[in-house]
Amino acid sequence: MSSNDRVALVTGASRGIGAQVAKRLACDGFKVVVNYAGRADAAQAVADEIVAEGGEALVVQADVSDAGAVTAMFDTAIKAFGGVDVAVNNAGIMKLAPIAELADEVVNDTIATNLTGTFNVCREAARRLRDEGRIINFSSSVIGMRLPTYGIYIATKAAVEGLTQVLAQEMRGRGIRVNAVAPGPVATELFLTGKSPELLERMAKMNPLERLAEPEDIARVVAFLAGPEGAWINGQVVRANGGMC
Repeated sequence: MSSNDRVALVTGASRGIGAQVAKRLACDGFKVVVNYAGRADAAQAVADEIVAEGGEALVVQADVSDAGAVTAMFDTAIKAFGGVDVAVNNAGIMKLAPIAELADEVVNDTIATNLTGTFNVCREAARRLRDEGRIINFSSSVIGMRLPTYGIYIATKAAVEGLTQVLAQEMRGRGIRVNAVAPGPVATELFLTGKSPELLERMAKMNPLERLAEPEDIARVVAFLAGPEGAWINGQVVRANGGMC
């Protein structure tokens, strides 16, 4: 099957890394399902850009924390494009506070989106992806840094890494590769909000390349894992962080 016949579903694709992943996979010839939870106009703008460049895109609303909505999203994608080959689990939230000060609402929302949402998409993808497909989850390189205020975020991303490695084993016999990408700091709205210029400069210097990643840097890693060159990578966590310890 050529890339022009393949379909990629990208969650949280209305902005940031997800939007760039959707556009990059479209450039690689994939038909793209642009998922969003609450920003229809932004998601439509991503799809419009893909179509303007000669690609095919479908905008689908779904809250990934809702298992029924995830099932319906796959139903819509399969009805429109005939199947799904790549599922990119990008949807996520990051709300920071010391563990002792975390409100129940923040804990529950973070787990619902980052962990339950990833699980829901993984489960549906495991059932419905075409053979030789790809499941690409998102973790974070902040796991290894043990930064204060990141406790619940790190907890969900560590769980995603475990889920990724188990699912890779369970896909035996179908040729479906399951991997995770763990970016370091990326210059997205999610990351930049609430941080001072001084803090951003300090975080940029944490890696020897001395800059924040751009969404395009991460999209290239996802494209590699989704494409034929990444076919021998399976059950791995790719720490795309510019060499940050």
